[in-house]
Amino acid sequence: MRIIIDAMGGDNAPEAAVAGACRAAAELGCDITLVGDEARVRALLPEGAAERVRIVHAAETVEMEDKALSAVMKKRDSSMSVALKLLSEGEGDALVSAGSTGALLTAATLTVKRIRGIRRAALGPLLPTKRGQVLLIDSGANINCPAEYLLQFAYMGHFYMKDVAGVPSPRIALLNNGTEETKGTEALQEAHALLRAARDAGRLNFIGNMEGRDIFSGEADVIVCDGFAGNIALKTVEGTASFLMSQLKGVFSRSIFSKLAYLLVRGGLRDMRKMMDYKEVGGAPMLGLTRPVIKAHGSSDEKAFVSAVAQAKSFAESGFIAHMSESIDEMTLKNEKKD
Repeated sequence: MRIIIDAMGGDNAPEAAVAGACRAAAELGCDITLVGDEARVRALLPEGAAERVRIVHAAETVEMEDKALSAVMKKRDSSMSVALKLLSEGEGDALVSAGSTGALLTAATLTVKRIRGIRRAALGPLLPTKRGQVLLIDSGANINCPAEYLLQFAYMGHFYMKDVAGVPSPRIALLNNGTEETKGTEALQEAHALLRAARDAGRLNFIGNMEGRDIFSGEADVIVCDGFAGNIALKTVEGTASFLMSQLKGVFSRSIFSKLAYLLVRGGLRDMRKMMDYKEVGGAPMLGLTRPVIKAHGSSDEKAFVSAVAQAKSFAESGFIAHMSESIDEMTLKNEKKD
């Protein structure tokens, strides 16, 4: 198993990517290809790391402020573009990048390409719930989504949670502003009807609409939405988690008694912090592409890169993409309207 890492992507590049790659190679038993400025990357490699970590030089870097299409077209020798080209040519089994989400999606769509029949690739981060994890798809890749896109997102989530996460019959919900099937925009109402038809045909375990307050309930394994709503939900979750943890820190530091109380509950707080920490998950899979691509958090550190490599490894070993390709005829709008 060889994982390709865009070493120059993210806020902490290339130090975090190199450190994470070396640790992942040792702990996960996989080979790593680091793509980036060879001189900078090689200077960071510890002695003996070259046995499982190789370097491919790329002279340019996609910056966060670069416009997605412009970055792809004008920076063909960027670490992101070179890494994706290696992946498309079979030089690796999966790819991890902490670079610009828009640029990565655009470059991956043009280079790695979508699975035949898939209308749009989607971003699917995993969020913690009361009963495990839930895949939120799409979380920012596609702002305007007709019902057909939402239907395909549901299938992508179904196969990912089944093949990668090991959920036998993933429960799928449609994110909406009410649980009634008449709620939401015209596209959401049409998507509800298509998902219900897929459920009635025995193809999806669709449980209906879900409101934002129930995302963490554990009632669903996949939550389907357009990228606009999904990205707002995701960023709200991240901000709320950060706010709550900072507030709790303030509460427990107010007095000697609150500090004593902290000693009694710090184990539980540590577990809660770990559950909400993106570094434990690693990143979000880009679903619908012909090869496994993981979008790591922009501020990923060494630990986050190790988690992202582990996630990429599981993705590549799961058979998800082959399963999706074999089932594409089930995922079409024509098929659902026929039933």
